[in-house]
Amino acid sequence: MKARTIATAAAAAVLLACGVGGARPAPVRVGVVLNALDNPFWVAMYEGVRAEATRRGVRASVRAPATSYDLAGQAARARALVAGRNDCYAIAPISATNLVIALRGVRRPLVVVNSPIDLVAAKRAGLRIRTYIGSSDVGAGKLAGTEMASLLHGTGDVALLGGWADNINSKLRLGGFERGIHGTNVKVVARANADYVRVKAEVAAARILRTHPHLSGFFAANDLMALGVADAVRSAGKTADIRIIGLDGITEALDAIRDGSMSATVSQYPYAMGQMAVEACLAAARGARLPARADAPVALVNAANVSRASAVFPRPFGGYSDPFARILRNRP
Repeated sequence: MKARTIATAAAAAVLLACGVGGARPAPVRVGVVLNALDNPFWVAMYEGVRAEATRRGVRASVRAPATSYDLAGQAARARALVAGRNDCYAIAPISATNLVIALRGVRRPLVVVNSPIDLVAAKRAGLRIRTYIGSSDVGAGKLAGTEMASLLHGTGDVALLGGWADNINSKLRLGGFERGIHGTNVKVVARANADYVRVKAEVAAARILRTHPHLSGFFAANDLMALGVADAVRSAGKTADIRIIGLDGITEALDAIRDGSMSATVSQYPYAMGQMAVEACLAAARGARLPARADAPVALVNAANVSRASAVFPRPFGGYSDPFARILRNRP
């Protein structure tokens, strides 16, 4: 399904339902708020939500803004979902506070996915956050830093590309990368923000390469930016000389690792996050007690294991802990 088709469906509050067969209780209704579906990361999360809702017989209404980083647009879609009176809400906020006002007074359980919400603001708004589902951005960044240090044999100059300037995920990923190279002779000599956009990353990387012609590597806080970096490095004729690591694990990044234009990515598996969000909401709606946090799977993907990762994409290629699946197995 193309991203544009998915975005249109989500904006129209697509209802995902199944399992009609014989008398049974009314399906649990879950309202889901994502970021714009013009990014493969969010498309994968949408697909995970859809697959798990179908498998569990959950009725899920999915909303997303038309464009990335549209805080007001995302909040407007959240308000529309609240009007629908769902049994639980799974939200992936763009910022720590942009959905708080839209959800003010909601008494149903809230499941927060991928990017944390400001707990103080949420408490003031009377929100009941039952769990947070997300990969460790610091841990993912550290994996990337460790891999970069290994690729460069412990020495070299690198540049960092962050997403939106005030985005906490980006800051944590870059900070984790610096932890990963700590104690080596790999040095960060340049930084820029490219708003998670491929074209902006290409422009920023080209500028950095002109200023630092002997650069050995780039780390970008998402794969779209890493692909933009690869475009700039290719144009400069330096593909063989510069290591590029991204973060997300989208299909294009896996292809770029196979063809040698990227060295690695840290895959976050948003598909699994979408599945876990539906499971968590179903468990919460049934009155189950949820863990305060559940770690989503992450894995370093490089030339050595990209074939395995691609074979099962968008699912993780290794096992991972899913507390919500265990809860549902033990609760009728």
